Amino acid sequence: MGETYFLWQLYLISLFCCTSNQARLTVSPSSSQLFDGEFVSLSCEEDDSSAGWTLRRNTSKQTRSKCGDWGKPAGSSCNISHIVPLDSGVYWCESRDGSTSNSINITVTGGAVILQSPVLPVMEGHNVSIQCKTENSFNLPADFYKDGSLIRTEPTGHMTIHHVTKSDEGLYKCHISSYGESPPSWIYVTENSATTLSPSSAIPFPSFFYPVVCVLCVLFLCGLALFVVLVLPVRRCVQGKPIENDPAPGDSAVRPAADASREPNSMTERNPCVVYAAVRRSKEINYENISIRSNNRRVCRPEPVVLYSALSLKFTPSEESDH
Repeated sequence: MGETYFLWQLYLISLFCCTSNQARLTVSPSSSQLFDGEFVSLSCEEDDSSAGWTLRRNTSKQTRSKCGDWGKPAGSSCNISHIVPLDSGVYWCESRDGSTSNSINITVTGGAVILQSPVLPVMEGHNVSIQCKTENSFNLPADFYKDGSLIRTEPTGHMTIHHVTKSDEGLYKCHISSYGESPPSWIYVTENSATTLSPSSAIPFPSFFYPVVCVLCVLFLCGLALFVVLVLPVRRCVQGKPIENDPAPGDSAVRPAADASREPNSMTERNPCVVYAAVRRSKEINYENISIRSNNRRVCRPEPVVLYSALSLKFTPSEESDH
């Protein structure tokens, strides 16, 4: 049981050591909603170019299709020169080994109004700005809705939510009078973490750093596995081997009562009043006191006194004269 738990720990450590950095998907323009006919560029921001990241998407017509099927590859980016409503779907980056990046939901509309909202989750405590706009007009008064309920009306079409919390997460849309309503977009809010580093503040590592760390982790795990498989069983076998011809002090002088009963000339038969306490042998030497007590069950009764009478023969004279 202990060795199985130890091997599971090694397995978890190997997963931690050999996990490669995830790529980060960005889109330009940075909006989850786009007008029909716009130019769009999606990029996989990666730390390790050897991972071979590829842009993929799921739409109503295609599943897991790669950039070459619907866009023009340009290094780690994929460009769509004329986006259409059929391009609406979920986009992500995927490496050769199956690792994936964050996903982005893009909605392409043929309508007159869109809601520009963040494509990535918003951190708790940060401010988030959304804008309601038409294709050719800006700064028009707009009504903003969350989960179907009116929040407020902004005269310039911009709304800022200060210090967002989890309660601000939901489905947002907007409406501009005489133009229409935008499609809904979901705004995600993530928990704030003091240890989270932004990509700009993260320490850059060379491209060979992660393979070297992975190899070192594998070598370390192999050494631990050899120790578990080879050294521990041998050590356990040596510790568990019985010691021969080396009786413990006091153990050879006193034998269990069961063994003494098998020997006809044992001390218990010669003197039934002597009783030995059994000493159990263990790793540590334990001494027991030997007590000699009288056996009240067996009482030696004295033989009865035998008295012998003296016999004498006598002859009378009368008997002799008769003959």
